[in-house]
Amino acid sequence: MDTKELWDKVLVEVELNISKPNFNTWFKDTFISRVVDGTIYIGVPNAFVREWLSNKYHPLVLKNLRQLKPDVRGVEYQVSKNNKKLAEIETQIKTANTLPLEEHYINKENNLNPKYTFESFVVGPFNELAHAAAQAVIERPGIVYNPFFVYGNTGHGKTHLIQAIGNQIKSRHESKRVYYLTSEKFAQDYINSVHQGKVNHFKECYRKYDVLIMDDIQFFAGKDKSQEELFHLFNYLYDNNKQIVFSSDKHPNYITNLEERLKSRFGAGMIVDIPKPDFESRMAILKTKISQTSLPVSEEGLNYLATNITGNIRELEGVLNTLGCHFELKQKDLTLNDIKNLIRDTSQRPKMKSPQEVIKIVSDYYNIDEKNIYEKTRRKEIIKPRQVIMYLLRKDFNISYPSIGQKMGGRDHTTVIHSCEKITLAVEKDDVLAQEIHQIRSMLV
Repeated sequence: MDTKELWDKVLVEVELNISKPNFNTWFKDTFISRVVDGTIYIGVPNAFVREWLSNKYHPLVLKNLRQLKPDVRGVEYQVSKNNKKLAEIETQIKTANTLPLEEHYINKENNLNPKYTFESFVVGPFNELAHAAAQAVIERPGIVYNPFFVYGNTGHGKTHLIQAIGNQIKSRHESKRVYYLTSEKFAQDYINSVHQGKVNHFKECYRKYDVLIMDDIQFFAGKDKSQEELFHLFNYLYDNNKQIVFSSDKHPNYITNLEERLKSRFGAGMIVDIPKPDFESRMAILKTKISQTSLPVSEEGLNYLATNITGNIRELEGVLNTLGCHFELKQKDLTLNDIKNLIRDTSQRPKMKSPQEVIKIVSDYYNIDEKNIYEKTRRKEIIKPRQVIMYLLRKDFNISYPSIGQKMGGRDHTTVIHSCEKITLAVEKDDVLAQEIHQIRSMLV
C-alpha cells in the first residue's frame, strides 16, 4: 500500500464520521507528504488548516491511520504550498517509483528498528543525563534505574533513545527477550484479548519478556482497564527483575487521568527529561545527518539552520529532507540564500493565538506601550511594530485584511495590505528584520 492509497482510505473513514461541509473545508487538498521513522507527515494548504486538524481532528486521523498501519507512531501536519505535486516529486526522488509504506527493516520478533543505535545518537548538553542513565540501564538491566522513564516533547529523540537501549541490550545479551511497543498497541491487544476470551494468553505473552519498552504512555490517560492491566504487568516484571522502559510527552505526574498507583510505580526508578536541543547540539545533529548524505551545505549554512530551526530534531531532519529534494532537482550547490528561501515556510509556526495576544507580544518585544499600536501616529518606532503585527496576523493566522484593520484601531483594509506587502519584501533583504520576526514567532509558539 503506497501513501496515496493509505490516505485515500483514511479520508473515506473520516468522511463517514464528520459532516460533509466540515470534510470539504478541512480535508480538501490534504495528502501524505512523507513517512519518516513511523511518523506520517500530512501536507495541508495553510497554517489555519494545520492548526484546526491538529486541535480538532488529530485523534480521528491518528486512529484511522493506525487501524490501517499499526506501526504508525505519530502524525504531524505541515503547510505545503506546492501541495501534491511537491510530494510526488519528493517521492520520485527518494524511490524512483513509489514510496513503500511498510518499514521492512523493523524486526518483527522484538519490534525494534535496528537503525536506532547509540552510534547514530547525538549526545549534547540537552540529553546527556538521559544518555548516561541509559548506559547504566544497559550495564545492569533490571537492577539499575528500573523503571527507566524518559519524557519530552515530540521530536526530541525519545524513541531513538529507548529503542537504542533495546538494541544494545539485545546485542550484549542475545538470550534476553526484548520487546518494544506503543501504549496504544498494548491497550488494543488487551481489548482484543477480552473480546476473544484470551486474557490469560495476553498476560502470559507480555510477562515472558526480560526487557519491555513501552512508548507514548500518555495514551493510557482515561483508559482505566488498560491501566489496571499495566499495573499488574508492571508488578510482575519488577518483582522478577525484568527491565521496564517507558516514554511519554510529559512527566507522569502531569498526565491527566492516570492512576496514582501507576505514577508511584513510575517514580520508583529514574525519570529523566529530554528538552529541546540547544544550539551546539543542533549543530552536532546537523553535521551528523549531513555526514550520512552527499548534501553540500557550508558551515555558514549549517550555522544559519541551527540558529533558525529551534523546534526539535525531527524538524531539523525535515528541513534537511527539503534541502536534499531541492539539491536533487537543481543539481547545484546550495547557497545561503537557497537555504533561507527553502526553510522560510518549514520552520516552526505559532499556535493559534488571539490578535490581542499577538499585539501584546510584539509590543513587549519592541518595548512600546500596547495602546500606541492603535493610535493614528506615524512615528517610526510605532509604524514598524504595527506592520509586523499585521504581517503576522495575515501570514501566520490567515486573518482577513478587513478583520485585521478592524482589530488594529479601525484601519482600512488597503492599509493592512500595504503593510503586509512591505514587510514581506523587507524580510527578503533585511536579515535583522527576518531574525526579529523569527524570535517573535518563537515567543508565539
